Amino acid sequence: MKTVRLPSGEAVPALGMGTWRMGEAPALRAQEIATLQLGLELGCSLIDTAEMYGEGLAEELVGEALQGRRDNAFVVSKVYPHNASAAGVVAACERSLRRLKTDRIDLYLLHWRGSVPLTQTLAGLVALQQAGKIRHYGVSNLDLADMQELWSLPGGRDVQTNQLLYNLSRRGIEWDLQPWMRERRLPVMAYSPMEQARLLRHRGLAAFAQRQGMTSGQAALAWLLGQGDVIALPKTSDPQRLRGNVAAAGLVLDVAQQAELDALFPPPTGSSALEMI
Repeated sequence: MKTVRLPSGEAVPALGMGTWRMGEAPALRAQEIATLQLGLELGCSLIDTAEMYGEGLAEELVGEALQGRRDNAFVVSKVYPHNASAAGVVAACERSLRRLKTDRIDLYLLHWRGSVPLTQTLAGLVALQQAGKIRHYGVSNLDLADMQELWSLPGGRDVQTNQLLYNLSRRGIEWDLQPWMRERRLPVMAYSPMEQARLLRHRGLAAFAQRQGMTSGQAALAWLLGQGDVIALPKTSDPQRLRGNVAAAGLVLDVAQQAELDALFPPPTGSSALEMI
């Protein structure tokens, strides 16, 4: 499995597993757990979840899937903005730890920016790190101005990532936010790398993928993973699709293929508001 190095120096899998909407359908529970466990076996040891997902149901599912396997996983979870005060983030993390049935979260993120000052959120994250409740911390859905402000605050330069909506059809961060992050060696964690499956129905991408002997999903993932500093977080509860995602991590797009994808999905030509789902 390809890896991406965090600013801390730790290497994590470039291909992780998302869990949004998991744990919400009892009929799918066994399959979802089995797929997460298969992912661990295949090297997708980074699992991304959040207290928002099903109001804790996804975290509970992850906790069940990790029983007896916790040391094989790199667990990422996220705190609601309204819970992100200095004391609130500590309490929220404790609740997540109970649902996850673990004593630590490997990477804990502010889910998006709300009304709580970033200084308070950082104070809570630092306290959690010092207590051993979290190993690393970071943010999600912060735009360039937010990141610049964060960088100026105590503890701000210890963030490990910014998790963002990023895929072939959502390339706005390439104009200014991603270059700023690259200068500081902050990797992007790309959520919705297949645009919630909409890219799988894109005719141009399907034709490209067919000519290259891959699926549309594999082409979308290979494009992201080929950047070297992007962690992709596709979500699936289908074991066969998971195996296809893992295979995508071994694909390398050449210059001509990259150019063809740029023609299908042009890079930005100016700044734009940060996109979120």
